[in-house]
Order: sequence, then C-alpha cells, then structure tokens
Amino acid sequence: MSEQDPSPRDRSNDLAISRRDALRISAAATGASLAGFGKTMAAAQPMPVALPGMSLTVHFQVNGNHIETLVDPRASLLDVLREQLALTGAKKGCDHGQCGACTVHVDGRRVASCLTLAAKVEGRQVLTIEGLSLEDGSLHPMQQAFIDHDALQCGYCTPGQIMAAVACVQEGHASSDAEIREYMSGNICRCGAYVGIVAAIRDAAVTMGGD
Repeated sequence: MSEQDPSPRDRSNDLAISRRDALRISAAATGASLAGFGKTMAAAQPMPVALPGMSLTVHFQVNGNHIETLVDPRASLLDVLREQLALTGAKKGCDHGQCGACTVHVDGRRVASCLTLAAKVEGRQVLTIEGLSLEDGSLHPMQQAFIDHDALQCGYCTPGQIMAAVACVQEGHASSDAEIREYMSGNICRCGAYVGIVAAIRDAAVTMGGD
C-alpha cells in the first residue's frame, strides 16, 4: 500500500455524513412521499356536489306558508329558521341534538332541527311553535296546559318541550306518567320543571283526544 493510499479508516470517513445532513435527507424523502400520497388521495376523492360558499334554493312549507330561500348546503334547519326566517321560537341549546330545545315537526314528526340539514326539507312541511296556535288565534291545548300547570321556569326550553309534547300525544305515548317521561326524555329542562311538564301533557292529552 502506497503512502498516498488512505487507510481503510480514512476511506470510511470519505463516505461519512453529518447528523444534520442525515436529517435533511430524511426530511426531504418524507416530504416527497407525503406529497405523492396527497396527490393519490386527491385523485381518489370525488368532488363534492356542493362546494363551500355555494348556495342552493330550497322550497318548503313553514307553518302553512310557502318558503323559497337560498341556503348554504351545510346549514341546519334551525339556523335557517332563526337567522333567515326570523322564527326564533326553536332555541339553540346544545347544538348537538341532545337537549331538545330546537324541536320542530317535519311532516308531522318531531325532529331536532339543529341536526336536520335545511336542504333535506325540500318539498316538506315544517311546523314550529309559532304556527302551533289554532286558526282562531287561541292557544293550542298543550300551550294552555303548560300555563295551567306552571310547567316552566326560565322558559328557554319550553318551545321545544311543547313541540315534543304535542308529538308525544299524537304518537300515542301519553297513556301513563311513566310513558310520558320515557318519550319526553330527549327534552331537557335545566330548571327541573318535569313534574309540571308531565301533568300538562297528561291534561292536554285528554283535550287532544290522545288519552
């Protein structure tokens, strides 16, 4: 071996890289892999029907009135009722379908309007607390029963409670206090007026012919 030839130890040093260089190479390789993966995923994902910022026209009935309005495809029925139609009886409580304060009827069935897309009520009939009173302007029997039995305190949950109570009777689930409690369990009263609520429903059920 000539004096000019590096030792094996010297040759290995020629191939050595610093820790910083190794990290740079690793980061570059990872970034390239992620970029390729992202392109693959983007190609596999179909374009959504409605992009953010787009609007669609929805036609439906609210309390007997025909409504035609532009809505964001992501908007809830609750937000459209409150913010676009100024029907503020349905309340935004939890906004997760757990408290019942936003209860309205769609085609005669109670729904949590915070979980119902406004776009899904196309061609359907929506009833809110504002449309519950009778044609002569008098209170609905359930509204009157809530007053008679003092079935409210702060009143925030009351519109949703009443809409759910009407549905409870119409569905045939008001034959006993236990059944009323079961089928009203989705509506929370943080003031704790449950005794009055059950009594009001039991009373109104007779007037409504649901007993």
